[in-house]
Amino acid sequence: MNLKGKKKYLVVLGMLLSFFCSAQEASSSDESMFNQFQELSSTDEKLNFFFNAEDLYRENSTYDWLELITINLNAAIKNDDQEDLKRFQLMQARIFYDLGDYDKSLAINKELFEQIDDLDIYLSSKLLDLMDDNYGKLGMYPEQIDTRKKQRELGIMESVPFYDIYSNLGMYRRAMDDYIAYEKKNIEEDDYFGQAEYYNNLGNFLRLDGSTPTALGRYKKAKGFIDVFLDNVTRKKSKKVHEEAELLKGVIEGNIGKCHVDLKQYEDAIPYLEKSIKRIKENTTRGYSSEITENSLAISECFLQLRNYSKATDYLSDDLRTYTTDNLLQKNRLLAMYYEMTEDFKNSNYYLRKNIRVRDSISENESQLRQQQLSTVMIQDLKLSQDLLAEQKLALEKQKNENLAMDKRNSLVLISLLFTLLGFAGLVYAYLKSIKNQRLIAEQKYIIENSLVEKDSLLKEIHHRVKNNLQMVSSLLSLQTKNTRSKAAIEALEEGKSRVKAMALIHQKLYQNEDLSVIEMQSYIESLINSVQSVYKKGGHNINITVDAEGVELDIDRAIPFGLMLNELVSNSFKYAFPHGDENGKIYIHIRKTGDQEGFFEYSDNGVGLPVDTEERASTSMGIRLMNRLANQLQTTLNIDRNLDDGVRYWFNFK
Repeated sequence: MNLKGKKKYLVVLGMLLSFFCSAQEASSSDESMFNQFQELSSTDEKLNFFFNAEDLYRENSTYDWLELITINLNAAIKNDDQEDLKRFQLMQARIFYDLGDYDKSLAINKELFEQIDDLDIYLSSKLLDLMDDNYGKLGMYPEQIDTRKKQRELGIMESVPFYDIYSNLGMYRRAMDDYIAYEKKNIEEDDYFGQAEYYNNLGNFLRLDGSTPTALGRYKKAKGFIDVFLDNVTRKKSKKVHEEAELLKGVIEGNIGKCHVDLKQYEDAIPYLEKSIKRIKENTTRGYSSEITENSLAISECFLQLRNYSKATDYLSDDLRTYTTDNLLQKNRLLAMYYEMTEDFKNSNYYLRKNIRVRDSISENESQLRQQQLSTVMIQDLKLSQDLLAEQKLALEKQKNENLAMDKRNSLVLISLLFTLLGFAGLVYAYLKSIKNQRLIAEQKYIIENSLVEKDSLLKEIHHRVKNNLQMVSSLLSLQTKNTRSKAAIEALEEGKSRVKAMALIHQKLYQNEDLSVIEMQSYIESLINSVQSVYKKGGHNINITVDAEGVELDIDRAIPFGLMLNELVSNSFKYAFPHGDENGKIYIHIRKTGDQEGFFEYSDNGVGLPVDTEERASTSMGIRLMNRLANQLQTTLNIDRNLDDGVRYWFNFK
């Protein structure tokens, strides 16, 4: 059966399946699905019922189904019925997946995959979907990509998405870009449920990438869409659809609450987290879920920060299940914080040591494996892109050959009519020459575009290597710091390391961007602040930092001076602006474009301000001299407002 025939077969099978499921639901609403399955006569009907029934394990447990499928499987082996054997093996593999035994499920999948050329398109589709799920659970991302490529080859998928794999590997910005390119075009404007899911996922990528304020905006947009969907009484919704919408709303509310926690807005976070936990429990049959665990840990942190210990311990109860290592580490951290606040230092130390043991138990090879997987995924991604380009090139070559053949036929016709159409010869000659020129232009354009793609790849590699070299310089400075006893030397080395990191971050943002010519300043400044905070571990974490640079993009010649200047200003604020504590500290960073080629920069804090002898120190302070030189590179002058009631303000216009 060719690909076109397989697609028709899949469509027809889907229609029959829908009719079959509807008929079964209408005829036996009171009969358990377990009994309905056993009463079906053919194995294909059982396969369709098994993979398309809703809440299969409602009346009977997973182990009951495993025993039933195993009995049918043994009967197929006894009767030597290879077709029934394949179908019951696939059902058995699905049950092992639902039990969480992914290795056993995958072993059955691999055995069936060896016979995939003999399977029909429907069975192949279910097999490859299950293999994809198993590889994802086991973190076998290169194999997951191979599975999706096979789905594309069989016509099951039109294109191969990578955003979930990139996200699992920690490349959240790349995952978001791939997700937007793959999913945005498939969502209709009036699909409010789909829009809510879309913006919630965008918020997840941004929050994991550290852009919490931007993520909060996406989550609030998602909540607006799901509220519209639930409030729309003109469109009928089944009970299942309504429960799914309520569940999604609970997840979104939890994400909004976690953003407020990240922003240290604990009183704002608590109502969202409480509503989220309640809504998820009311609308899921899975009992405890990972979302409930995450929200419980987040709300516990809020109550701890607000010194409401009884509420905090309610959410940190012993029966709170932790689904991931991160959940466990966070729970232990919060318990250690609680015991430290209540001056039970013995228990506090116990949970801190417990976290150390958990971290130590994670193999060092895991990070190396993650790097290898990332490298393999990137190579697979590049190879897939090259394959798509090769296919397009072959299609263009085929079209070109067809055009050439058509030209030859036209030439023969023109020659045969030459003696009767001499009066039109000049026009025909000009027409043919025009077509030839257009082809030459198209071919040259194709060559130029390929050259630009290759140069972009090389430029990204250069930025990546420059970033790696700067990170090596930063590591060398760190080693030198450990071997230096002079406090002044250590501070100088730390400042140098911070400046190197600021430049490395520029190159990192460049090679992660699709557009290599500019840097999006909002994301860069947020990442730079996180980098500076990691250097000054004892200060700066309670300062309210506002960054207003949304939509501003700068080229590398202007971004590097900006980054180094911001590094100096933020470092000075952390070190000197708040000597009595930074609980009420505020920093405001503002960049805007005032014209096509002009802009305005402003930096201010509400600290103790500049000392009286600032102008005298300017000639000897490396930081002030560096900022003045950086301003000169931007063809401007750094202005300082010293006569404020509190704090200091720096500003300048730039081109």
